[in-house]
Amino acid sequence: MSDQSARAQVFPAYDPDEISSNTSGNRPFQQVAESFLSRRAALRGTTVAAAGFLVAGSALGGAAPAAAHGRGHGHGHGHHGGRGKGHGRRDLLGFEPVPASDADEFTVPPGYRTQVIIPWGTPLRPGGPAWKKDGSNTAAEQAEQIGMNHDGMHFFPLGWGRSCRRGLLVLNHEYTDAALLYPDGDAEMTADKVAKALAAHGVSVVEVERKWNGEWKQVRSRFARRVTGTTPVGFSGPVTLDHPALASGNEPMGTLNNCSHGVTPWGTYLACEENWNGYFGTEDPSWGPTPEQARYGVSATGFGYRWHLADPRFDVAVNGNELNRFGWIVEIDPHNPYAKPVKRTALGRFKHEGCTVTESRGRVVAYSGDDQSGDYIYKFVGEGSWRAHRARRRSPLDHGTLYVARFNDDGSGEWLPLVFGEGPLTAANGWQDQADVLLRTREAADALGATPMDRPEWVSVNPKNKDVYCALTNGSGGNAANPRTPNPYGHIIRWAEKNGDNTATTFTWDIFLLSGDPAYDSSVTLDEDSLHGSPDGLHFDRDGRLWIMTDVSNSTQNRADRGHDNIGNNQLLAADPKTGEVRRFLTGPRGCEITGAVITDDGRTMFVNVQHPGEATAVFGEPTPENPRAVSNWPDFDPDGRPRSATVVISRTDGGVIGA
Repeated sequence: MSDQSARAQVFPAYDPDEISSNTSGNRPFQQVAESFLSRRAALRGTTVAAAGFLVAGSALGGAAPAAAHGRGHGHGHGHHGGRGKGHGRRDLLGFEPVPASDADEFTVPPGYRTQVIIPWGTPLRPGGPAWKKDGSNTAAEQAEQIGMNHDGMHFFPLGWGRSCRRGLLVLNHEYTDAALLYPDGDAEMTADKVAKALAAHGVSVVEVERKWNGEWKQVRSRFARRVTGTTPVGFSGPVTLDHPALASGNEPMGTLNNCSHGVTPWGTYLACEENWNGYFGTEDPSWGPTPEQARYGVSATGFGYRWHLADPRFDVAVNGNELNRFGWIVEIDPHNPYAKPVKRTALGRFKHEGCTVTESRGRVVAYSGDDQSGDYIYKFVGEGSWRAHRARRRSPLDHGTLYVARFNDDGSGEWLPLVFGEGPLTAANGWQDQADVLLRTREAADALGATPMDRPEWVSVNPKNKDVYCALTNGSGGNAANPRTPNPYGHIIRWAEKNGDNTATTFTWDIFLLSGDPAYDSSVTLDEDSLHGSPDGLHFDRDGRLWIMTDVSNSTQNRADRGHDNIGNNQLLAADPKTGEVRRFLTGPRGCEITGAVITDDGRTMFVNVQHPGEATAVFGEPTPENPRAVSNWPDFDPDGRPRSATVVISRTDGGVIGA
């Protein structure tokens, strides 16, 4: 048996997010989806289907699902009948698809160029502490450098006329990899190592500018800033700092495991705390999680960070309330480097994958997925005009109603309000007040009968018609909206709010795309130019292209025994929402996730993040302090260096619109 084969057998079988902590018994989305699809199949081809039953499809982009038009399963497809000719939409997907790849390289279509900027360890300001390729930068130095594992990101234009030549890049740093962060790994955990890891988490704000030759450069800026795991933070909304559940052994500080993000109409950035539970643990054998803690996946071992060995802040037996300070949406003003980040508690406490904000009838609407198998999709609807709140110097995110989604077999759905005193959320049922509902958001959603989903990831709103799309990366399935049991490849669901109003409390839904490989799953209709697994990030550009970022787990990536040998490394694809056409736009290096894609307002520059290149994979190996380059050496390819997360700038050589 080869070393690689042996490694594949001992490599962790699943990501923690793939294991559900939901014991509510609510009807899961897979069962709903199975019923929905069987109903649709029974009606397919009849006048009833064409005229009435597929109303969800007619509301979504102006066309019924693909099955009603005889285009396969109605789950999206990769067929395009020649480059740019398949559906008369040449302008939307006008690039040559790149092939799937397992190479340690970053590949884009012909006619495009790339540039790597702000990799992990880049000084935040000119003259700041330089990157040390042996991983020996101190915690203090790391706090003045770009953080590790770039994730969600936004470009805020600066200058006259919202220039697309200069702006602020604001990006999350989701987590740290001890094998690459420290020169000697983490066999021994120390206070200095915890401090460095905390400094590598959080958010970076940097100013970038496009020079005369088309290259982008980081420039000196008064806005440059790091928000880390120890930055002082505030709390606002129903759960205030004087709440007993937030009483802890230290001042409120830090944000951890920020995955995706959001952007408000008033120009602030929303960082989203996802797998915060994994940072806590204890050696106390008498400790056990409460039901609330268990529902959030808190355990004595966490995700193996072992910070609790050196810092009591993360010992759940010593400082248990510190848990309650995480799992929130964090608002950051990128234009005010002195403003304290604020955790907006009205948006609920769970594993926020992201927070996509749109506007309807003058009110803010914020969508967020809870990224764990069997958890839910949420929506916050602001109370009244957000401009009126701002005029009174109140946050629009502190005033409104949080809802959770229920998907029905017939393609309908409703938003269930998470409001104390309504439905089962009463004092008689053990709920104390609205703050209690928000602190225990998952349990409140359980009580309302929300639909468990296959790991809800990024949400994106189509600018052309306000339809909403959500990536479900993988999971155990179990209802109509999650139709595979299990679901190793994931899918994308979409819905249309009633009357196109994102504040509505009812909607119609359909499955936009089933990801995967038809060689292993006959329900998949993708071809070699569009094969992919585990859709994660979603981003609509100004022209209505849906950009799909993938995050196939390194325990699964490129493995034939898990049906991923044809899919290759993680990638970015583009889809036409009206036709279902999908094309692969780029592939990333080994061990990475593709994330954070955002396009400037003129459509001519894309920024995309390559997260965790070179991390341990079942196929290619595992980095060690002696050989951190075992899996990847991207982007530096330094024989004495190590892989680094980085932002890649993509543009067309002819200066045209990305994707067209």
